[in-house]
Amino acid sequence: MNQIIHLFARLNPFTSPVPLIDIALVTGLFYWILKMMWGTRAVQLIQGILVIVVLVFLLALSPFETIRWIVVYTLQPALVVAIPVVFQPELRRLLESLGQSNRLWYANFRRRNDDGGRMQMLKTVARSAMLLSQQGIGALIVLERNVGLQDYADRGVHLDARTSVPLLMAIFHPNAPLHDMAVLIRGERILAANVVLPLSEEMGGARRYGTRHRAARGITEQSDAVAVVVSEETGAVTMFHDGQMISQLNEERIVVLLVELLRIDTETNREVAA
Repeated sequence: MNQIIHLFARLNPFTSPVPLIDIALVTGLFYWILKMMWGTRAVQLIQGILVIVVLVFLLALSPFETIRWIVVYTLQPALVVAIPVVFQPELRRLLESLGQSNRLWYANFRRRNDDGGRMQMLKTVARSAMLLSQQGIGALIVLERNVGLQDYADRGVHLDARTSVPLLMAIFHPNAPLHDMAVLIRGERILAANVVLPLSEEMGGARRYGTRHRAARGITEQSDAVAVVVSEETGAVTMFHDGQMISQLNEERIVVLLVELLRIDTETNREVAA
């Protein structure tokens, strides 16, 4: 009881605002971490780990010396080591988001000068996707944003070519040597083709989707890239961002979404076009 009274006394803002600030910062930190992990399997993992933590805590209070020794010297260290391993994808995503915030000011400054060319690139991607869809040709086009994808580009065939409809159509033609895997676009140019991407393990209704969709979701789960997928079987065009799929797209809708996700300044583009 005395401890509770002491806690409320510390929370009195008239004595010192530091405890309230401390609680607010910790609350904000936990909220940010949960927001980063929300919608992933990490939520279920957290629930499982909380159950284990409660069990470990209760066992540590037990009067049995052997059980307490096992908990303190075996289970607790194992839990500390296991958490970074279990949450490796989520921790990587969190660290990448911190890196993105440090690069954001430079990326915004750089875009001011090349939004006109990038807008043309987005229209080219949208037009190519619709033409590929009409011809029943599968495709996967990944647009790099702030998180660098050079390690994936190195696994493919380096091109560094201007993005154009004829080139994309030629790359994804079924008889072309580079039609498998993905095309990676950086800025306004095609960086590489035949790029191998990580496959997502969390594809709902996996039977409806093929390797391209799983790869698109996989790369957007592990980075902030945007992926455009054309289904070889149905001709449907879908887009992936942050691991989420957007379907029922037409050419105009693709351009609108890409402009929004890549933060293209349409006002600047009109000035450039004029």
